[in-house]
Amino acid sequence: MSVNYGSKRIVVGAHYGLRDWLGQRVTAALMALFTLLVLAQVIFSKGPIGYDQWAGIFSSQWMKALTFTVIIALLYHVWLGMRDIWMDYIKPVGLRLTLQVFTIVWLVACAGWGIQILWRL
Repeated sequence: MSVNYGSKRIVVGAHYGLRDWLGQRVTAALMALFTLLVLAQVIFSKGPIGYDQWAGIFSSQWMKALTFTVIIALLYHVWLGMRDIWMDYIKPVGLRLTLQVFTIVWLVACAGWGIQILWRL
């Protein structure tokens, strides 16, 4: 009879637990603070909100840098969540790997598109 608890417990898996949990919370907090900042700028702005108003919010260099940081945080946040979903629910290794590669390609494409929009303002 094999003992599988205590100090002799055999632990398997990727051991991402705490790092991923913390990564999800930190990126979520950063995105929430960014949302509040943008919301405050919209609420306290004067006049109707149109393209010029939005372009004005994101035109300063510090806001572009902060937005870029939030885009990267969003990508990491999404990657952690999707990777966990694929690992938990897709058992065939080939299909799981295909979905993970597709997810990475999609996220990189979204990042490029977001950064292109951001620096075009």
